[in-house]
Amino acid sequence: MVRDIGIHGNLFGGTMLSWIDEAAGSYAAQICHSPNLVTVKIEEVVFEKAVKAGQQIRIYGEVAAVGNTSITLSIEARKYNVYSTDESVVCRTRIVFVRIDEGGDPVPVPQLVKDRYNK
Repeated sequence: MVRDIGIHGNLFGGTMLSWIDEAAGSYAAQICHSPNLVTVKIEEVVFEKAVKAGQQIRIYGEVAAVGNTSITLSIEARKYNVYSTDESVVCRTRIVFVRIDEGGDPVPVPQLVKDRYNK
């Protein structure tokens, strides 16, 4: 959208970060069997290529680690060409979420999740 594009015609980095946070949070909630997760840390973000208006972005995630109450995901955002189906990485980072209860206190990630991803 026009409001997401800067004077050079590129997507604002902060907009990309919000998309990454939302997509990664949804993925972490699915893995941890809870919608109650909070973003604790976004590690170094590397913007490798510009994103222009009209380009389609796909966000991919992979579990990097599962702690007692946290999950760390490796995230890549890629430009997708609908004509050729080629993809190229535009941004990558790692993001950490903590599973919380209704009061906001950390709670353990289910053991079955830890067993599945910590090998």
